Amino acid sequence: MTLSLRRRVALLFLPPAAFLLGIGLVGVGLLDNLGRRSDDIIRENVVSLRAMFVLQRSLADMERVALSATRERETRHPFALRFDFDEAAARARGACAAELANITVPGEREEAEALNRALELTIACGEELLAAPAARRWELYRAPNTGFQAAATTTWQHSVGVWELNEGATYAADTAARATARRSTVALAAAVTVGLLLTVAFGWWLWRALIGPLRAVTEAAVAVGAGNLELVVPCAGGDELGRLAGAFNDMARKLRAYRQTNTERLLRARETARAAVDSFPDPVLVLDTLGRVESANPAARHLLGAVAPSDGEPGAVWVPPEPLAPVRAALATGRALATETFDEAVAFRTHGEDRSYLPQVRPIRGPDGAPLGATVVLNDVTRFRLLDRLKSDWVATVSHELKTPLTSVRLAVHVLLEEIVGPLEPKQVELLLEARDSAERLLALIEQLLALAKLEEGRDPLDLRPTDAAALLQNAADEAAARAADRHISLSASAPADLPRIAVDPDRFARVLRNLIDNALAHTDHGGSVELRAFATDTAVSLEVRDTGIGIPAEHLPHVFERFFRVPGSADRPGTGLGLAIVREIVAAHGGTIACESAEGLGTTFRIALPLKGGAR
Repeated sequence: MTLSLRRRVALLFLPPAAFLLGIGLVGVGLLDNLGRRSDDIIRENVVSLRAMFVLQRSLADMERVALSATRERETRHPFALRFDFDEAAARARGACAAELANITVPGEREEAEALNRALELTIACGEELLAAPAARRWELYRAPNTGFQAAATTTWQHSVGVWELNEGATYAADTAARATARRSTVALAAAVTVGLLLTVAFGWWLWRALIGPLRAVTEAAVAVGAGNLELVVPCAGGDELGRLAGAFNDMARKLRAYRQTNTERLLRARETARAAVDSFPDPVLVLDTLGRVESANPAARHLLGAVAPSDGEPGAVWVPPEPLAPVRAALATGRALATETFDEAVAFRTHGEDRSYLPQVRPIRGPDGAPLGATVVLNDVTRFRLLDRLKSDWVATVSHELKTPLTSVRLAVHVLLEEIVGPLEPKQVELLLEARDSAERLLALIEQLLALAKLEEGRDPLDLRPTDAAALLQNAADEAAARAADRHISLSASAPADLPRIAVDPDRFARVLRNLIDNALAHTDHGGSVELRAFATDTAVSLEVRDTGIGIPAEHLPHVFERFFRVPGSADRPGTGLGLAIVREIVAAHGGTIACESAEGLGTTFRIALPLKGGAR
């Protein structure tokens, strides 16, 4: 009858397991016995040693009190000396009683009883000394045979004797334990050696009976993994190993059939995917988790120098060039990168012209969420950027052309209102006032459009100077004080005295604060307040303009810095929708950031963060 693999393995390991179990039980018994014996002896001796330590300290305290009593200049009251002596004597008696109750060594009882007698004599001598007149105390302390010092010395010697007896017993117990441990170690080592020899013998038999066939199946599996699907494992016997070999051969046959039917389909899918990537006009890269190029279309190979992998060879590691620093950071952290604005575009020169690209990084993950690589796409936005610049230039040109005739119209309206050319009727005055207000609003809009165009094109460089942030806020508050008073709105500015200086263009930044304050005043009802604050962090100085106005709904917050954007429902309040766009451009030109926090009906806070620079302290 053929035994199953399970029974063969069980019979194989039963004798070594039983032998090792016996060794383990014997070893546990020896160690337990050794531990109990050593623990009992050491614990008992430690009690005596601790008692002698307490007794010796108490005896020293008693002797110190007796010696103090013999001094002529002792300042303590006799009752205090007697109290200290009695307390030390009580501790000594307690330690002596503990020793008498813990006799464990031959000869220890006689020594402990002698110690007790000597201690009582010492206490009696001390009490007599403390009760005697001051003139006799030194005599009672130094008497050769009956004095306190002699009795205390005898007590000390007996305590040392008890100490040495217990210390010797502890040393003897340690020596016996070491000898027992050595004998146990030798016995266990011999048993373990026999067990190892038996294990080696059974292991050799296992190698012959089991490992050989398993090794053959393993080698066949490695060969199949390498692509050799024609390999066949011999099926010998009807046990589990024979069935495993048969199942392996069936698997190899099915894999051969699968490869034959799907190779062309896989090749077609790979070529289709490669053709799809190559058809993109924008540069496209597919990277693995190590940063190696798995696929690159012609635009990526030309613009980024990416080397596409050849058949059978892995692609080279792609290092993003310096203009693509955000891409490098995104690949290093495994995060996505999505750029949307032209400010985030990077420029490359290709085919003799400068082109702008918005980099995008999308991580590739498997069904289980494990990272598989990343896709890098550079969207060519050159045409859209040129259109945006053309639009900005057209707006700037139109605004500039409109400014001169509008100024003339504004001047003419002012001349008419002053009635220099003749008196006006009330209706004419009313119409001229409305025309003047419209001209002022239109001129303000044109001025803002021109300022925004200059900021976007960078035509006016910043005049950076170390400036006191508190002074900036106070000047802005003073300038707007009259407007705030007209609207019955409280306007205040505050900043700490030790606020660092910031490097800003004072004129430009005054315009930032003016626009924010005007915006706050326009959207705050009578009786409200506008507060200007400044504070510093480790890396930046923050300026805040906070109001108690109508607030901004959460769905409109992402758009407040867009050009011509006005919150729906605020048409009755003054504004062109360009002030906050100008603020964002000026703050960005200073290397800072601006954020808006608001809740509908609870007010709005605009926070500007300007980085600290070396020259702005």
